[in-house]
Amino acid sequence: MILIVNGSFGVGKTTVARLLRRQITGSRLYNPEWTGSILMRLPPSLIRLDGRGTDDFQDIDLWRKSVVRGTKIFRAFARSGTVIVPMAFSRQDYFDEIVGGIGEFDNEVKIYCLKAEMPTILKRLKQRGEKIGGGEETNWVVRKAQECIEAHTDANFGEAVNTEGVSAVEVASDILRRLEYANTFAK
Repeated sequence: MILIVNGSFGVGKTTVARLLRRQITGSRLYNPEWTGSILMRLPPSLIRLDGRGTDDFQDIDLWRKSVVRGTKIFRAFARSGTVIVPMAFSRQDYFDEIVGGIGEFDNEVKIYCLKAEMPTILKRLKQRGEKIGGGEETNWVVRKAQECIEAHTDANFGEAVNTEGVSAVEVASDILRRLEYANTFAK
């Protein structure tokens, strides 16, 4: 199974994905941001990238292909067959491209979309150390968070999971319950 944890920047995707990884025996966590960060830093003379010059690595064609291939590689090493993939999508075409590619090698793809309101997202971003200043409307991560919040009103981005007023452990437990996994989080 491929478990995609979608949601806005700052909503808690990576934290929840790590908690899920601990509870689903033999699972693997694959974070495509690792590859995106590398691709954004490559000098143009090293490799030609369709989509270069953007401020978002999701615009880079090679990144989207790498998400599918990376998920497939991690799938090969997941003893339980479960790979947990946290991502922040706001573009339906990119989301469909990646989910469709993953669906070619695994017919069990579960997608959960973590949701919270903008004040909660801003609070969480600040708590994790994001420098939010110079006007929130001009800050890249804030703009992207707002894009995600607006896009995620569309149910096609995954089954909604409310994160307002609940802990990451509670969110992970909710997802495990939906997946029908028993969990052992300390009460």
